[in-house]
Amino acid sequence: MADGSEVDNMKNYQNFQGAFDKIDREQSRYPYCIVWTPIPGLTWFLPFIGHMGICTSTGVIRDFAGPYFVSVRECEDNMAFGKPTKYWRLDKNKVYAGGSGAWDTAVHDASEEYKHRMHNLCCDNCHSHVAMAMNLMRYDNSTSWNMVNLCLLSFIYSKHVSFVSFLKTWLPFLMICGVIVTVTLAFKLQSASLDTMNHSG
Repeated sequence: MADGSEVDNMKNYQNFQGAFDKIDREQSRYPYCIVWTPIPGLTWFLPFIGHMGICTSTGVIRDFAGPYFVSVRECEDNMAFGKPTKYWRLDKNKVYAGGSGAWDTAVHDASEEYKHRMHNLCCDNCHSHVAMAMNLMRYDNSTSWNMVNLCLLSFIYSKHVSFVSFLKTWLPFLMICGVIVTVTLAFKLQSASLDTMNHSG
């Protein structure tokens, strides 16, 4: 049986780990998370498509931001297209080798690999970088992660950072939808009025 000092040490360690793993929205630190932010123009029309990154165990964002460049957001608090607006918290216990070391190694190795790759919006992009990290760590005992299932699952399971982030993600899309609906209704009303005038004439 553990004595009082051992129990206290265990509690202190657990408290330290809990603080270490805590999400800090102000500093954009998201330990063990996949983070996402809108791409201006593209996300306005297709809100499930955006820029994705993966964070280390300390919450530092790594994102494939362009050809031969994977950013390390230790000093800056944003991604290639701004601060994260959504995050998907993953379970470090689902890493095949277990623990933060295996997680960080996979994120590091994937990032080093993508420093030597050309960015391709359709085939080899930020989602692919995250997928490689997930495959290297064999997250959830799988090596079948790819940009398609990551895009879908992230869209389903991600949480918005704040209400402002929700607006940043969805408001442009909703405004475009509103404009399309308004123009369509106006055109139909105009057509109906012309038909009525023609029949009355």
